[in-house]
Amino acid sequence: MKFSLTLGLSFLKKVFKWRLLDTYILQKFLGSFFYSIALLMSIIVVFDVSENIQRFLSNKVPFDKIVVGYYFNFIPYFINLFIPLFTFISVIWFTAKLSQKNEIVAILSSGVNFYRLLLPYITGAFIIAMLSFVMSNFYIPQTNKRLNRFKQEYFHKTVFGSSNIHLKIATDTYIYLEHWSAKDTCGERFTYERLGRESILYKIEAQRLRYNDSLQQWILENYVERRIKNGKEFFTRGERKDTVFNITPQDFSQDVTVKETMSYKQLRRYIKEERAKGTGFAKYYQIEQAKRMANPLGTIIMTLLGLSVASRKTNRGVGVHLFIGMGLAFTFVFLQQVSDVFAESGSIPPVLGSWIPNLIFFAICIIMLRLSGK
Repeated sequence: MKFSLTLGLSFLKKVFKWRLLDTYILQKFLGSFFYSIALLMSIIVVFDVSENIQRFLSNKVPFDKIVVGYYFNFIPYFINLFIPLFTFISVIWFTAKLSQKNEIVAILSSGVNFYRLLLPYITGAFIIAMLSFVMSNFYIPQTNKRLNRFKQEYFHKTVFGSSNIHLKIATDTYIYLEHWSAKDTCGERFTYERLGRESILYKIEAQRLRYNDSLQQWILENYVERRIKNGKEFFTRGERKDTVFNITPQDFSQDVTVKETMSYKQLRRYIKEERAKGTGFAKYYQIEQAKRMANPLGTIIMTLLGLSVASRKTNRGVGVHLFIGMGLAFTFVFLQQVSDVFAESGSIPPVLGSWIPNLIFFAICIIMLRLSGK
């Protein structure tokens, strides 16, 4: 790590004429960021312990399991969640202090162009963005899996059912299930249809559907079977029918939170499969996939926006910069939540929903940088 950092700095020195001043700003940036994140995590852990202490005691969870099994997997998720927000706050905090001490004025007065001043900020933002990207797509999915196993083992997390499920399991084959119980692996009011060019070739309906895990077969109860062959229609009724479908119980018990345990590669593959099935769940995974790309780039945007806000000195001190910064930060978070709701409802494309806050704040960032550079 030290070797790669040294190599990176030597590259910057050669290509961008990296200076001691740039190293000073970069150290201030990263130091403020990691300090603020550590402080935030300490507060979150304290509140979470106070909230869950009774649950830990009642379930007799060992202390080492609480630390390693719960909090070591709980903390990374929240670190990554707050990275764009606290990058922004960190940039405003240390840049406003530089402005109040007239250090920004001295730097610009020495002949350094304002846009040249962006280099250490962009470098720091890129380092944090890469950290966020790696955590989102590779590390956090694994910690979320371990955290879910912990909750299932000690908190006895309940698995819920699903309703009004539509599946497309082949180009001409569709399944509908009114209700599915993941706990009992059974469903109610089941319909299976295979379509021809002009009409339904085969259809079977059942009042109840169960899965036999040992035989890996489906059991239909109180069923009606309709088949068209050589232009003739045949009906069959019965109380029970054992059969095989190209589906598993997991296809019915969709839990959209499982997307948080998938790597980027797994997400892409799963989205492709869900689109083929036509379940309607693909949009939730598309939103998650887009977020994992949008959030790291959002870190760079928020860094430049923080610099444009805090680089001008005011007579009212650092508090004014922090007030403006907090207002912009919470507006960014609000836009993220609103755009996610619209994306999940289908009002806007899922991918666009994750990128709208970045696009809006990128435009604001360009305007404010141009004003700050004058």
